[in-house]
Amino acid sequence: MTLPGYFEFCCPVRIVSGHRALEQIPPLLRGLAASRPLIVTDAGVSGAGLVETVVAAVKAEIDIVGVEDDVPPDSDLDAVKRIAGAYRSANADAIIAVGGGSVMDTAKGVNIMVSENSGDLMNFTGAGALKRRLNPLVAVPTTAGTGSEVTLVAVIKNRERRLKMIFTSTFLLPDAAVLDSRMTLSLPPALTAATAMDALTHAVEAYTCLQKNPLSDAHATAAVELIRRHLLRVVGHPEDREGRLALANAATLAGIAFSNAMVGMVHTLGHSVGAVCRAPHGVCMAVLLPYGLEYNFHRNAHLTAELLLPLAGVEPAATTPVHLRAERVIATIRQLNQNLHEATGGRHPRNLAEIRDRNDRPMVPAERLADIAEKALEDGSIFYNPEDLDFADFLMVLEAAWRGDPLDRDRIRKG
Repeated sequence: MTLPGYFEFCCPVRIVSGHRALEQIPPLLRGLAASRPLIVTDAGVSGAGLVETVVAAVKAEIDIVGVEDDVPPDSDLDAVKRIAGAYRSANADAIIAVGGGSVMDTAKGVNIMVSENSGDLMNFTGAGALKRRLNPLVAVPTTAGTGSEVTLVAVIKNRERRLKMIFTSTFLLPDAAVLDSRMTLSLPPALTAATAMDALTHAVEAYTCLQKNPLSDAHATAAVELIRRHLLRVVGHPEDREGRLALANAATLAGIAFSNAMVGMVHTLGHSVGAVCRAPHGVCMAVLLPYGLEYNFHRNAHLTAELLLPLAGVEPAATTPVHLRAERVIATIRQLNQNLHEATGGRHPRNLAEIRDRNDRPMVPAERLADIAEKALEDGSIFYNPEDLDFADFLMVLEAAWRGDPLDRDRIRKG
């Protein structure tokens, strides 16, 4: 049992940020006594030419021993095992992870297996299973959303069980995060919107859930303000390098915040929608974020209200009465989703029913909502949510989010 006011905060990741930050990778690796990195990425990142950009920035000084670009959209155990084999065959001594959350999670899983010389990643699930430092890992994010470059968590899918396995340890933190505006310049508007809303959700849940602390709060509010100032402009002007770098910095700030403060029911439901329907994580976060704030309103409306200044700016915060600020935060997030919907030509969803695949088919059928609610009962992130939820509560939230209706506050649990 800890005393009131006690908290712990940790972010040992070295962060290098700038328009030409990639060129700092060779000295970073030398400082880690590594010289033979394997690049881990996915086909989309490789096809967009981003791996070539990384290689061009570092090849004069270090030897890239290989590029593994077959990471699936949802990191899974098979991919981790396959790439760990490639790492060993190439006699690599470090990993450069170039991509989004799935790539980062895969790289962390690979690093566990090769550092521990293990053939079974499942031996290291949960918290506390890792006992020593892993091999060098440099993270180069290509989206401004997941914050995986500074988090101590990896989420890797066990396809046989249709379950996302969670690995947690400070040893999973990358040694360095390299934020370079070149890595997100080609990100399409809809994906820019979704990943930034993922970062916003990290920051908001970190600020309003149970393990918050003053240092995580500072990182969270800084992230929220950067997203407010730059997101819509970058969606409308994708070539805005300063805005791109600002969103990358915001995602990292939010990642630091939630890695220390954790998240709550928005991620619980988002993980479950992704597991059952394979819906993209970022759009799930965008849709579900206002519902998390509504459900927890009776517990922490005062904390939600404090986010109005970084989320909306000085004038709305100054002119909104204190007792109405939490409501305005929720309305502002819904309006942001509406603005992004319009700015992306309707590709950014406002409710679960609007989430569609590449062939414009609905990804979250109403008849699967009960399955999602059942899956949510297995997700550990709910532990940090201010209010409990059971199956009926999850289903109620999902049904409202599917329609796009506000929650009926009279039906919300008040345990």
